[in-house]
Amino acid sequence: MSVAALLEGKRVCVCGGSGGVGKTTTSAAIALGMAAQGAKVAVVTIDPAKRLANALGLEELENEPRRVEPERLAPSGLEIRGELWAMMLDPKRTFDDLIERLAPTPQRAQEILGNRVYRELSTAVSGSQEFTAIAKLYDLDREGDFDLLVLDTPPSRNALDFLEAPGRLTSFLEGRALKAFLRPTGIGMRFLGRPAGVLLGGLRKITGVDLLADLSTFFQLLGGMTEDFSRRAAQVEKMLKSDSTAFLLITSAQQESIDEAIWFRRTLEKGDLPFAGVVVNRVHHDILGDGDEQQVGAELAGLLTPELATLVTQNFHDYHVLARRDEQNIARLEPELDGRPVLLVPHLDDDVHDIEGLLRIHRYLFASAEERAQMIAEVVA
Repeated sequence: MSVAALLEGKRVCVCGGSGGVGKTTTSAAIALGMAAQGAKVAVVTIDPAKRLANALGLEELENEPRRVEPERLAPSGLEIRGELWAMMLDPKRTFDDLIERLAPTPQRAQEILGNRVYRELSTAVSGSQEFTAIAKLYDLDREGDFDLLVLDTPPSRNALDFLEAPGRLTSFLEGRALKAFLRPTGIGMRFLGRPAGVLLGGLRKITGVDLLADLSTFFQLLGGMTEDFSRRAAQVEKMLKSDSTAFLLITSAQQESIDEAIWFRRTLEKGDLPFAGVVVNRVHHDILGDGDEQQVGAELAGLLTPELATLVTQNFHDYHVLARRDEQNIARLEPELDGRPVLLVPHLDDDVHDIEGLLRIHRYLFASAEERAQMIAEVVA
């Protein structure tokens, strides 16, 4: 099965997995392939590194989708019948945009944006960045400008924060702590207690910062907007669980990455999130099979100098060991997938850092099972 078949009828593809397994390049290759088939696709990332931009031949990405000009893709030789767009999600900018959209008046929005507590909340509080990033994804999906959105998520342990962020923020906005601050003046101090009040009073004398006043002002400014946040969080969660969304796990064949993939797969299952399949990158395929290494060494000895024949034979042996290791790790993963497909991409000699590299990955992702087996046979031959 190809990625195109996995994503048929889907509007959102969430690529998750541990770090260092080729997740960003796989996301870009998927978007490239779907654009080649005629779709208008946006690939988005919340990773501030420039790997996605570099892979697409761009100097930088912004917080709004930017089209990858066809001229940049032409040298690849792949006919792009659709459109490829890319962007890097800026959680702070997205949070600001969300406040401006939900605030009842422009003046209220500016008061919130200028509040000291908001400035910290929008950059440091656990879940706020992930929530606003995924809220941006929701906005793009709701606007309907794209046939498919491909999301490159953070490494999987952070991706759990990403998945739980809507519910966490909703719990906070509906919690007793926030409601206490939204009550008449004085309740906030009583909620914090006398020791905290003394500490905050001393802080105000030393620094001139009235943290309690800032907190109270911030929560009062939010006012009825909390219902809008809660409603949006529920809508975001609904989008993630929709039949039009597909979660695709990206991993390598190394033991640690396979363990992460198994853990993430179970997390998706517990969360009732739509799991589509797995892409295993950098797979060492067994060249030797049932052959005899000593026989291979003997044949090389007749073609190379003794020293070179020894080195090549040792390298051949090492690769064979890696191939058997990868085979065992993948076999450990497959029972966890409930019959979902596993797409294998072989270990390539060079790192993928440009359009040409993406095209190499694309060929394996969008090939049929038979075509992929033939290409892998050619690689190991």
